[in-house]
Amino acid sequence: MPKGNDADSKNASTRIAIKRPILHHVNLKTARMQQMIDWYTQVIGVEVVFQNPVVTFTTNDAANHRIALLTSPLLRDDPDWRIHVGMHHLAFEYGSVDDLLDTWTRLRDDLGLEPHMSLNHGPTLSFYYVDPDGNSVELQADCFGDWAASKKFINSSPEFAANPIGEFVDPAKMVAARSAGATSDELLRRAYAGEFPPSAPPDLRIALPAS
Repeated sequence: MPKGNDADSKNASTRIAIKRPILHHVNLKTARMQQMIDWYTQVIGVEVVFQNPVVTFTTNDAANHRIALLTSPLLRDDPDWRIHVGMHHLAFEYGSVDDLLDTWTRLRDDLGLEPHMSLNHGPTLSFYYVDPDGNSVELQADCFGDWAASKKFINSSPEFAANPIGEFVDPAKMVAARSAGATSDELLRRAYAGEFPPSAPPDLRIALPAS
């Protein structure tokens, strides 16, 4: 029997395994540099690490930067963004449902900001906001408080397979229920059962075919 190509065998035996990096930062193009800095400062608590007329590096943790902002006088808004490919949203995770609900209250009361849509996805409770450039920014909390458990839910749960988007919710109703004594676990269970529906249709911020 002929032997395989020695070079191919050598390459196969010495092939380097995938080394998995962690997601470090996002770089957003903007025509509204200061507005974007102010918004991310007020919403997720970033600080400016470096800024010049072209680029700004910000972070809200120990990393040297998490959100970079790049500007040019040639940048223009896209009137057809709903039908163009690209990033739909970026996301930030809180350590608890209480932290997320407290943040919703702060953003509403102090800044007049409301989510464009809010969902209990099953694995996460997620509130989506619009930044000054129209980017969707998800603020979320893991419903299980455990990434392994929420990953397993996505991977093998019949409930998630049947409804991978989840249930739209009204954060105000959840905050009211919490004030009435509902625990975080109860809030999540009731939200996923559809007990806190929004009073107005959510803005999905994507063009969808007519049903």
